[in-house]
Amino acid sequence: MKLTVKITPNSKKSEIMGWEGALLKIKIQAPPLEGKANTELVRFLSKQWGISKSSIHILSGETSRIKTLEIPDTAREIINNIS
Repeated sequence: MKLTVKITPNSKKSEIMGWEGALLKIKIQAPPLEGKANTELVRFLSKQWGISKSSIHILSGETSRIKTLEIPDTAREIINNIS
């Protein structure tokens, strides 16, 4: 399934903030340098949702705050419960 997220890098801690329209807002602790924020985003979501890091792919937006991710359909129920 595809998921569009809006990340805020350099935050005090990594956390899911909730929905902003169709975008899932996520704060990421890592800086937006040399792909560190992307790596932290994948690591954080993998840990939060109990899915493997290799099953999360950034389809677009690698250098943008707005990213389109491909994640397993098994995470759909978890995402639907985010307020």
